[in-house]
Amino acid sequence: MQVEERKSTNTGVIQNLVLENREKLSISGVVDVLSFDDQVVMVETELGLLTVKGENIRINKLSIDTSEVIVEGNISHMSYNDNSGNATSKSGGSLISKIFK
Repeated sequence: MQVEERKSTNTGVIQNLVLENREKLSISGVVDVLSFDDQVVMVETELGLLTVKGENIRINKLSIDTSEVIVEGNISHMSYNDNSGNATSKSGGSLISKIFK
């Protein structure tokens, strides 16, 4: 059994992270964008909170319909944190909810 099959069997969720030349990151399974600046992007995904760090980072594409985000810049670090629910409540809401008020 492959790792991808095991992950989708356990959670029922399939998420893809595609990093091209450490400059373009495509993320599927995005629930919300919690915060971003030119060095850090925090994205709530179906599998937990994903933090992307680097330099000159920008969000190139944000699609609510397809649950996809494309981040571009000099990406140096990506990490998951399972406490995705805590980040939303501490920040007073998400970026998308603030935009569409």
